[in-house]
Amino acid sequence: MKHYLTVFGLFAVVAVPAFAQGDVYLCIDANGKKEYKNTGSVKGCKLVELPHMNVVPAPAAVKKAAAPKVSSASTPSSFPKVDDATQRSRDSDRKQILIDELKTEEQKLAALKKEYNGGDVERRADERQPAQYVERVNNLKNDVARSEKNIEALKREISNLK
Repeated sequence: MKHYLTVFGLFAVVAVPAFAQGDVYLCIDANGKKEYKNTGSVKGCKLVELPHMNVVPAPAAVKKAAAPKVSSASTPSSFPKVDDATQRSRDSDRKQILIDELKTEEQKLAALKKEYNGGDVERRADERQPAQYVERVNNLKNDVARSEKNIEALKREISNLK
């Protein structure tokens, strides 16, 4: 254990002078314990010759130029523009697509609710194990909930249109 501490101590002492470029002394006391110090004023200390180390400072950080701030209320003059008639046509098409999706999702929900039957699902011939039936009931319940959420989201999207 002492050996590891001595090696670590030597590394720490050697690493510090590499930056500070100070003198390092190896001091041995009466019990034979070795210590590294930055002063040799105690009896039994000898100056340790260390090779000169060049220390190169890290390059200065390069500052990036700040991006010009663009107000969110205005658009740059080079931004492509669409005339009002084209935009209204696109908005109308989008609204019609959402309405069609809503109708399809409502039909899907009606079919799922009919099959789910309030949780009283009819057993099929291929469901011999009770676990299969329970799994199908749970899947139907999850499908109904997902379809209801989809309908809510579509209605919200349609209401957000101009």
